[in-house]
Amino acid sequence: MTDIPTMMRAVHFDGHGGPEVLLIKDTPVPDVQPGHVLIKVEAFGINRPDILQRLGLYPSPPGHSELPGLEVSGEIVRLGDGCQRYALGDKVMALVNGGGYAEYVEVDERTVLPIPSSLSMVEAAAVPETTFTVWHNVFERGQLKSGEWLLIHGGTSGIGTTAIQMARAFGSHVIATAGSQEKCDAALKLGADVAVNYNEEDFVSAVKTATEGRGADVILDMVGGEYIAKNIKCCAQDGRIVQIAFLQGSKVELDLMNVMLKRLTITGSTLRPRTPEIKGQMAMALEDKVWPLIEAGKVRPIIYKTFPFDKVEDAHRLMETSQHIGKIVLEI
Repeated sequence: MTDIPTMMRAVHFDGHGGPEVLLIKDTPVPDVQPGHVLIKVEAFGINRPDILQRLGLYPSPPGHSELPGLEVSGEIVRLGDGCQRYALGDKVMALVNGGGYAEYVEVDERTVLPIPSSLSMVEAAAVPETTFTVWHNVFERGQLKSGEWLLIHGGTSGIGTTAIQMARAFGSHVIATAGSQEKCDAALKLGADVAVNYNEEDFVSAVKTATEGRGADVILDMVGGEYIAKNIKCCAQDGRIVQIAFLQGSKVELDLMNVMLKRLTITGSTLRPRTPEIKGQMAMALEDKVWPLIEAGKVRPIIYKTFPFDKVEDAHRLMETSQHIGKIVLEI
C-alpha cells in the first residue's frame, strides 16, 4: 500500500457564485478520528445540494466539512481507533458529511458500505446519496407498500432514476414527471408505468387517469412551489407527500381542507444534518434490503457523464442545465 501524503488536492469555494468559484488547491490530508476511516477517493458524485452550497444557499451544518462533496467511492487507507468492520485496502463507497471533492476524505465508519460486485468504482460513487435519500424518504417516511402508486417529480434526476427502480423492485407502481419526451422515455425504460411531460400535460389529471381516480399513495417532491397544492389535489386517501427540496420555492398559500378530508400526511427531511447513528441505521437497512437488488441488477445507478477531477466546473455547469438523465460523476 502506498504511503499517505500529508497534502492532497481538494475543491474549495472561492466565495459564492457560479461554477467559476470552484477552486482546486492543496489541502492537508484530514486526520482520522476514532470510529472513522480515511478513504483514498477514486470517484465522487455531484449532487444538487453541492450546487446550492456553492451558491451560498445551503451552508454545511455545524461540525461538518465546509468543502463540497457528499458521496465517494475508493479504498480505505487508514483506520481510526475502534474501527472493526473494514480492513486496510477494502474497496468501499460512503456517504460523507462534506469534503468528498478531494483525493482523500475522512468518514464515520457507520456510513461506509461495501461495493456490490456488480458495480464499477464510478457507478459506486453515484449510489450513496440517492439510495440513502430514497430509502429514508420513500420507504421509511413515505411508507410505500407493494401495490401502491408512487408519484416522482424529477423522474430522471439521480434521485428520480433511483426511486423508479427501487419502487418497482419492491412491487409498487410508478408515475414520473419530466420535462421532455426524451426524459419521459428514459423514465419508462427504467420501469415507470406512466411518464408525464409536465411541459405538455397536467400531472394532476395524468395521475387521476393512471390510478383510475384513486390518486397517488406517496408523492416524492423536490420541486415545491405550485406543485405543493397540486400534490394535495392528486394524492389518494391516506396519502403521504414527502418533500426533499424546493426548486420552485417553499413559501406558498394553501387551502389545507383536503389534507384533513383525505387524512394526508405531509412530511420531508434533509439528509446531511442527520446524526451518524441515524445514518448508520439507514446504511444497515440499505445493505440488507437494497444491496441484494443491486447485485441482482434490479437497481443500478444511471451514469449520464463522467469528468476528470480538474473539470469540476464543467460538471457543475452540466448539472445546472438539468439536461442530464441520472448522475454526473468525477474520477480522480
